[in-house]
Amino acid sequence: MDASELFAPLSKEEKLKREEASLYAPSLTYWNLVFLRLKQNKLALFGLVTLFVLIVMALIGPLLSPYTYYQTQLPLKNMPPNATFWFGTDELGRDLFTRCWWGMRISLFVGMTASLLDLIFGVLFGATAALRGGKIEEWMMRFADILYSIPYLLVVILLMVVIGSGLETIILALALTGWINMARIVRAQVLQTKQQEFVTAAFALGASKKRILLQHLIPNAMGPILVTLTFTIPSAIFAEAFLSFLGLGVQAPVASLGTMANDGLAALRYYPWRLFFPATLISLTMLSFNVVGDGLRDILDPRLKS
Repeated sequence: MDASELFAPLSKEEKLKREEASLYAPSLTYWNLVFLRLKQNKLALFGLVTLFVLIVMALIGPLLSPYTYYQTQLPLKNMPPNATFWFGTDELGRDLFTRCWWGMRISLFVGMTASLLDLIFGVLFGATAALRGGKIEEWMMRFADILYSIPYLLVVILLMVVIGSGLETIILALALTGWINMARIVRAQVLQTKQQEFVTAAFALGASKKRILLQHLIPNAMGPILVTLTFTIPSAIFAEAFLSFLGLGVQAPVASLGTMANDGLAALRYYPWRLFFPATLISLTMLSFNVVGDGLRDILDPRLKS
């Protein structure tokens, strides 16, 4: 094929075919574009796959072992990883494989439950404050600032004195102060969105504030909300592990990654696997959520819309 054939003009039939193909090409919504960008972000995909594996193992991991998380076998204490005990045993001969995945269940439950409460209350509080405006918004945000100034560790200690220690205390303490960052981000996004023409048109057509809030303002803030949520979950998981490490979390014999890390720290010199496995799971979980959050922040950036 010579150059003249390569650069020959298209016939009328070929032009019509190409025009029809472009006219009937499937249109992509904003979330379709987000999904396409997500598939191109290899690091975010790695985080999602890692999270999927961790969640599945948290669900089925304890079922893969014939031992329970509280079953003691003193003759088999402090055994290194082997074919029988894949993660080794602790000072009471308990299977670390079962205890690690049981602890992962607790960490994920605390992180997701506290983040869900933060999501619900923070979104409603921040969006309502921005929509009402005026003195009501001022008082609501000053109330949030007062709560934000209280350290959550102090809140945990006070709640433990009142209602005792346990998962409920940790979740309640994290929920009492964790929603404020979500509320601030949602408020800023709603303040920007409510100046748009479609919101003004909805007001002019007689739409109620509740309808505008739930069907216009909050859906248009879903990008920042999702990004904030992915960063809230690892923060809550680390807070639970930190409190359990200090002895303020779940109590024995219940397994928690934080309590296991605390127990393994004392035996680090002679039995390093007792600290290695729970610490690795905590690090992998937090890394995966943060990687996914970074990816979503780039993908949902309004400047990247096309």
